[in-house]
Amino acid sequence: MSNGDPRNWMWSEALQMLARAERLQREVFSSPGPSRRGAISWEPPVDVLETNDAVLVLVALPGVDAKQVQLVIHNGVLLIAGERVLPPELRTAVIHRIELPQGRFERQVRLPAGVYEQPTSAVADGCLIVRLPKARGRKGAT
Repeated sequence: MSNGDPRNWMWSEALQMLARAERLQREVFSSPGPSRRGAISWEPPVDVLETNDAVLVLVALPGVDAKQVQLVIHNGVLLIAGERVLPPELRTAVIHRIELPQGRFERQVRLPAGVYEQPTSAVADGCLIVRLPKARGRKGAT
């Protein structure tokens, strides 16, 4: 700034810092590199409810394709895993706020004691609802 007014210099510096911060933020939220690929980034919150005939696990997964979520029961623990993919608009958008977690997620949920049949899942109100029907008349745990 040629007129020597310190306010103009400070304003210019502030704008440059904001532009730099925006660039860095875009880099942080770009697709993960080889060293981070497969690393677990976050755990979704869950509710576990039990009825007479099933255990229901509600998993908060807004924006996640339910068909891409893996469900595995092993030693009385339900493993829920998948990935929340960054929207393509993020690469060119001006970011004002990002609060939803991105990347690979995994959550292990200890199930109430019992034997369960094959889990089924559905999506409602931004949640994945996993239904674990209780097996009738079988011994042992799944």
